[in-house]
Amino acid sequence: MSSSSHSISRSQYNGWRGYLCFTHPQKFPKISTLNPLVLVAGPTGSGKSALALHLARKFDGEVINCDSVQIYRDFNIGAAKLRPEERGGVPHHLIDIADPRENFTAGDFARAARAVLGEITARGRLPILAGGTGFYVRALIDGLFEGPVRNEPMRERLAAREQRRPGSLPRILARLDPGAAKRIHRNDTNKLIRALEVIVTAKRPLSEVHATIQRDALHGYEILRFGLDPPRADLYSRIDARVEEMFAAGLVEEVEGLLAAGCPRNAKPFESLGYAQTLRLLDGEITREQAIAETKMMTRRYAKRQWTWFRRDSHMIWLGGFGGGERTIAEAEQKTAHFQEQFQESSV
Repeated sequence: MSSSSHSISRSQYNGWRGYLCFTHPQKFPKISTLNPLVLVAGPTGSGKSALALHLARKFDGEVINCDSVQIYRDFNIGAAKLRPEERGGVPHHLIDIADPRENFTAGDFARAARAVLGEITARGRLPILAGGTGFYVRALIDGLFEGPVRNEPMRERLAAREQRRPGSLPRILARLDPGAAKRIHRNDTNKLIRALEVIVTAKRPLSEVHATIQRDALHGYEILRFGLDPPRADLYSRIDARVEEMFAAGLVEEVEGLLAAGCPRNAKPFESLGYAQTLRLLDGEITREQAIAETKMMTRRYAKRQWTWFRRDSHMIWLGGFGGGERTIAEAEQKTAHFQEQFQESSV
């Protein structure tokens, strides 16, 4: 059988491989003993959900959410969740699983995602991880270091200090650990607090703590990583339009309902884009127009940070368009089909 001959079916491939690979090993690509996992990542508004949904339909897959706001129940409009009727019958996991009052961490996500991942694999279906929360992706794939236990009194003092004197935590971190200060964005209060908590408790720089503790990396999977990379100007236009749509669709009313139902203002998802601005609007600090303008600006900045985060992943395959674009879908389909050829059918 010539390597340039017409393509054969998957069942033919598996049937003949065992007989012929001994005499013609170069004609048979390596069959992976691992399980397949597809990642669809990229900046907010780039169409990750659309591409993940399409690939799930095409390759008998199930989608695992990797967005830190979609995790929470009742936070719908600002999180841009796909409504159940928009999911096309494809199972979507880790959406609406946490109460907004809970402190749902990246470690919690990694544990929940690994459990779901195993269930999908056991069903013989393709797991597709979709979302833009880079820290969640890293927690699942690379694992997190088991640092010192949380010190709630210290965390509360640090949070109160930052509230009284904005910018004080980045300055403290820069003095104690300049390397960590360069890696953590000055507006990411949660990461700043955790970094300082670890440094003070361990009595050494964060980088040294990381170097001495083994991460619990994901095992048993080979990962195909897609990154969406639409033209920046087009993405920013889409972000602006989506923010307008969110407010028009009732974001303010959703937040009013959450507060009336007893959701505390310091709930974690209220820190996210759109929700934080809506709280300020309801408090009379800014107008509706200012809330919309600020949400657009902050979302564009967040998209830029997401690009920077995922660019550090040398395994990422970048697709130059939006997730719903025909050329993007065609390229992702072709690469996913080739990727799956590495894995033996479950019946073999």
